[in-house]
Amino acid sequence: MKKIALIPARYAATRFPFKLMQPLGNKTVIRHTYDNTVATGLFDEVIVVTDSEIIFNEIISNGGSAVMSLKEHESGSDRIAEAVENMDVDIILNVQGDEPFIDKDSLDKLLRAFDDNAVMVASLMKVFSDSSLISNPNYVKVVVDKNHNSLLFSRSVIPYHRDTSIDATYYEHIGVYAFRKKALLDFTKWAPTPLELAEKIECLRYLENGVSLKMIETTHQGVKIDVPEDLVKADAYLKSIS
Repeated sequence: MKKIALIPARYAATRFPFKLMQPLGNKTVIRHTYDNTVATGLFDEVIVVTDSEIIFNEIISNGGSAVMSLKEHESGSDRIAEAVENMDVDIILNVQGDEPFIDKDSLDKLLRAFDDNAVMVASLMKVFSDSSLISNPNYVKVVVDKNHNSLLFSRSVIPYHRDTSIDATYYEHIGVYAFRKKALLDFTKWAPTPLELAEKIECLRYLENGVSLKMIETTHQGVKIDVPEDLVKADAYLKSIS
């Protein structure tokens, strides 16, 4: 199977404008994400898909591969679907531009989920290591069935721990997705769904159209950059692994 990684990259993010061009160590956030994805060696191609000439030039001028979106898009999945529509590819992995610390083992497990022909979409999750973040709406939670198929994603606390005599496990959804090409193109043909619009979580569109996501558990602890204080955490994390 031909496997590619696409990194959708918007310039004007709502909660932290221009975050992908913020300096992190000796590179911008988006360059860390791109370079670390390439360094895994798992993909036939790695491409940044952006609406910004600034981000496009940042990648191209440093020897990377990038394409400009031709249309305005509401979600990262819509953005990369436009890019792959005419590509000869089997599996597309969507790496979030604000997740600069890519873990090769996690992505390898995600790609191997497609050895099962029934899997159309897969994504990553991990047990919350900091319980104080469970109630933070910037961290998306996911609940799964016993086969690790997704049941629901939410910014709210799920599950609700009513019976405290029973242990409850809380999973954080890591915003890395992989799709079969058909599943990704189908996504763009469906109208945005009520839960997706209410929660601002695009993968809910799959659930509301009857497509479950295979969730792959990881223990990798990176840093997602949603708000300015996350950049401080990312800088500390980068120094700790350098």
